[in-house]
Amino acid sequence: MLLCIDCGNTNTVFSIWDGERFLCTLRTSTHHSRTADAYFTWFSTLIKHYGIETDITEVIISSTVPRVVFNLRVFADRFFNCRPLVVGKPECLLPHLPRVDAGTQVGPDRLVNTAAAFDRHGGDIIVVDFGTATTFDVVAADGAYVGGVIAPGVNLSLEALHMAAAALPHVDIAKPQKVVGTNTVACIQSGVFWGYVGLVKEICARIRSERDREMTIVATGGLAPLFQQSEDLFDRFEDDLTMHGLTVIHAYNKEQGTL
Repeated sequence: MLLCIDCGNTNTVFSIWDGERFLCTLRTSTHHSRTADAYFTWFSTLIKHYGIETDITEVIISSTVPRVVFNLRVFADRFFNCRPLVVGKPECLLPHLPRVDAGTQVGPDRLVNTAAAFDRHGGDIIVVDFGTATTFDVVAADGAYVGGVIAPGVNLSLEALHMAAAALPHVDIAKPQKVVGTNTVACIQSGVFWGYVGLVKEICARIRSERDREMTIVATGGLAPLFQQSEDLFDRFEDDLTMHGLTVIHAYNKEQGTL
């Protein structure tokens, strides 16, 4: 079985792939100081709780936090006796190489989302990922990542507003009943919610215009369903997009004989 690990700035997700489906998905907060032993204690306890029989022989990692990769490597080596494949490292081959400015390092999460979107939907895709940052990944007709957009994430914007303006409370993001708020919380929720709806619509429209073609918009990330409530912002929502991309990249490396 394959263990897929996606480490983001806020959360780290573990999913077990049996070759046909994901048996389970486990989530923990990201801490660079978490040791391999701590990962295994957490992981094995939850696996036992859910009654899942696992025989993990392979591991693939995507991490936007470089400092955690070492302990995740040790975790894979010590407890599953395997050398993990790490997206973004030279030994990890990609189905399609990105076409960006020379010297540019593309985030592993964006490479993984690109591979997943192309595998499921073909080319000419915009992937909107609602994570710590809200990212827009542009996938060309041939499956290559050709650039994108990075904006502050929704929760990051809310936290920054709360930290910078002492009189404003921290609020949870929700779709407001009206655009014009009649109390402080409603005003903040309206500004953030409709502000991000406008951001997504405008950026996607400009990407389509710049590339002069129709493009399918695929959304992922926990807040995507909330924004889809407003109007048809996205053509697809896929909460497992990143994990699917990890299986695609892993399978490609097996085909190429690097594993």
